[in-house]
Amino acid sequence: MKIGILGPESSYSEKAANIWKAHLETNPDISYLKDISEVFEVLQENSIDYGVVPIENSIEGSVGVTLDLLLEHEFSIIGEVVVHIHHCLLSRGRKEDIRIILSHPQALAQCRHFIRKNYTDVEIRTTGSTSHAAKLATEFSEMAAIASRKASESFGLDILAEDIQDWKPDLTRFVVIARKQDPRIQTCTHDCKTSIIVYLNRDHPGALYEMLGELATRGINLTRIESRPSKMSLGDYVFYIDMNGSINDPNVKEALDNLKQNVYMLKNLGSYQSYMEE
Repeated sequence: MKIGILGPESSYSEKAANIWKAHLETNPDISYLKDISEVFEVLQENSIDYGVVPIENSIEGSVGVTLDLLLEHEFSIIGEVVVHIHHCLLSRGRKEDIRIILSHPQALAQCRHFIRKNYTDVEIRTTGSTSHAAKLATEFSEMAAIASRKASESFGLDILAEDIQDWKPDLTRFVVIARKQDPRIQTCTHDCKTSIIVYLNRDHPGALYEMLGELATRGINLTRIESRPSKMSLGDYVFYIDMNGSINDPNVKEALDNLKQNVYMLKNLGSYQSYMEE
């Protein structure tokens, strides 16, 4: 059994995967992949059994590429993990020698104020992951990476500054994805959350109100709702909704059955146990 994650080693995705693995009876191997898109591609090719991908951060919001790929692929969410993020500035060199700072775009955005205050004249470069940035930072002493403490240990880098994220706590939610036909997917029985994607395709006054009314009148609590461009025309959106409860709960099932009759598309991403935290 294999889990695909954003690599290389010592990424926050690895930390999330290890938290989820700890609740399994088996001990899957981890495959380190170059980006989030490759996690979806390799899962589609049956080369891995599960993927662990970031979906939202408490500072910077949603990870758009993950949301888009959940719409494009026929995968189920089977679990979620929340990881506390503690960004460090890592380098071979000294603070005053840094000319380039590298990291994943989300990490750079989460440390925007720190960079502006302390490194106004440095060049900013984006990488596929925080751990990839750490690996690159080993090459030159004028390079620094924003990554985890574990990445400093893995790649032999010094910690120049710790906890440099602009807001605390800094939390990232990861979801575990699997192919829908995977027979090992278990039914959620307690502390469940259900995720769906809805496309209205009929823009009229009260359309969103009517959709949410199906859930509100049945006492279903929404934990998240977000719109993303449908990529078909300007101002056209799909909605990503998370709610408490399982698809097997009568009120949730009834609400989604009614929604299906009144929207252009409803995609059920699955019901799964609400988050595991480190």
